[in-house]
Amino acid sequence: MYWDIIEINASAPRTFDILFKDGLRGTMFINVSFCTGVFEILKDDAMVSEAFIENGVITWKNELDLAPDTIHKEISRNSNRTYILKR
Repeated sequence: MYWDIIEINASAPRTFDILFKDGLRGTMFINVSFCTGVFEILKDDAMVSEAFIENGVITWKNELDLAPDTIHKEISRNSNRTYILKR
């Protein structure tokens, strides 16, 4: 799909520069407030930095992942191409 993620780079703690299949580029920051429930493990900055791409999705070794379509939508609607993932 056009929202598949093809590249991620950790640019700062809890922050990723992202490239999507359709060429959209943006930045996503994972705020600690988001890290509850199954995402609680992402309170650890070291765990956040272990993200990788699997089938176009940002994933961690414990099979935790983030929906690329939502990330794409939020980055594309923001004029500075930034998405802060928070609760």
